[in-house]
Amino acid sequence: MNKHVVITGANRGIGLELCRQYSQQGYHVTAVVRKSSRELEALAIDVIPNIDVSRESDVNTFAQQMRGRQIDILINNAGIFSNESLADMNFDRIEAQFAVNAVAPVRVTHALQSSLITGAKVAMVTSRMGSIADNGSGAYIGYRMSKATLNAAGVSLAHEFKPRGVAVALLHPGFVQTEMVNYAGDIGPDVAAERLIKRIDELNLSNTGTFWHSSGDELPW
Repeated sequence: MNKHVVITGANRGIGLELCRQYSQQGYHVTAVVRKSSRELEALAIDVIPNIDVSRESDVNTFAQQMRGRQIDILINNAGIFSNESLADMNFDRIEAQFAVNAVAPVRVTHALQSSLITGAKVAMVTSRMGSIADNGSGAYIGYRMSKATLNAAGVSLAHEFKPRGVAVALLHPGFVQTEMVNYAGDIGPDVAAERLIKRIDELNLSNTGTFWHSSGDELPW
């Protein structure tokens, strides 16, 4: 039986490329999206649309569809990004980033925990912008806060999952040329996905709960 990988936020960018590369490697891929895309549909994988991972009812619907199906890899990739600072503050945007970037990955992982087999891996796509030690510029308050919260949650989940044989990684993909950052960046989604897959391959119970750049460098908290 082919291994099963579930990927949220999969209709474009890094998520789409993760779907493509895992499919090429022979995985059974399930893509979870709010709205599908032509590029995603062309991959001939399982696509579950109309799922907003920040909504409890949508995640419950998705979890019901996964009932009875084993998951080898869960990649919480869905995320949003905006910039708040003292000069341009928007608390609604901050709360939205918390809902999608921090709470939703925990909600999804909790809802799917019974499907995670012994030896399964959970990848949280986070950001080095959530590192307190690495913050040398300020601003981006909501994004930084939400990713720092996700990092903290990922470590807690790693501790709780370890006795069940499930490992958790916190992964920074790099500065990737995606729509989320107006296609700025120094690597493409294909390179980011390839690197993330390598890091997930290397994930095990001895390094569970650690924070890595997709290039292979462990990051400071």
